[in-house]
Amino acid sequence: MAEHPAEPRPSPAVQDYLKAVYGLVEQDPDGPVTTSRVAEALGVTPASASNMLKRLGRMGYVSPVERGVELTGRGRRAALEVVRHHRLLETYLATALGVPWDQVHDEAEVLEHHISEALEARIAAALGHPDRDPHGDPIPTAAGHVAPVSPDLMCDLPDGARAAVARVSDRDPALLRFLAERGIVPDALVEVVGREPFGGPIALRVGGRTVRVPPDAARAVNVRPAAPAAP
Repeated sequence: MAEHPAEPRPSPAVQDYLKAVYGLVEQDPDGPVTTSRVAEALGVTPASASNMLKRLGRMGYVSPVERGVELTGRGRRAALEVVRHHRLLETYLATALGVPWDQVHDEAEVLEHHISEALEARIAAALGHPDRDPHGDPIPTAAGHVAPVSPDLMCDLPDGARAAVARVSDRDPALLRFLAERGIVPDALVEVVGREPFGGPIALRVGGRTVRVPPDAARAVNVRPAAPAAP
């Protein structure tokens, strides 16, 4: 990002690992970033992940901690740069080009490594400097500030609770389509109507209709407190 213009841009492979480590911390700030979790996030073998994490350590991007690694200051800056590129690209593809929200992630995965800082700035300005991408993920600012993500999950809401959708995981296009068809998108209001026994679907009131969502799908949705209902 613009704060460190002399810092050379890491290779796409290094960027992918830094973004994966950042993403794991964003999902679970208290959980260790282990080799196996990084390998699973990137779809590589634990041996490949271990070798790359050791390389990132030698490059000064990560440091070892108990049961895993953490980003150094340099690593976090590099991770936030590629995360900013990715989420701005997702937003541009969805809003300016009309690419469906279940397709923008894969497109941005390719493009994020190749846009310049000047183009990044133009995209941000053209979009009005958005603070969230189409899935509700916060877009880091050019200065490296990131809004916190609500840790509350839709699957944990008690019966009768009302909440607003804060973000939806973008890792599974089929899941995004499933949730969108049921109106479960960022800022949508949801109310838990009930649950079927033995781990069955959760019944939700969304946009004036009742929909049913499996617990695993509800686990991919972060929520925040909703404004009180109008009297």
